[in-house]
Amino acid sequence: MSPNLRKPGSVRSAALVNAEIRALWDRSGGRLSAVDEARYQGLLVEWAAAVGTAGDAGGADEEAGAGAGAFAVPPVAEAA
Repeated sequence: MSPNLRKPGSVRSAALVNAEIRALWDRSGGRLSAVDEARYQGLLVEWAAAVGTAGDAGGADEEAGAGAGAFAVPPVAEAA
């Protein structure tokens, strides 16, 4: 089994993943290195999984401002 696969029920909350995304952007100063970009992409997938398993809109993540409408940082557009 791949070490990156999580067991069912072990998904972190959207709020925790959102906080990690915000911290990554804060540390980067708005420009992600290749390593940070890879981490960001992984966090996006994890965040989407957490939002998808959060249940109804009245969950704790929604109250914390981490629901689908409160994503930490919009995806970065490719530089020209």
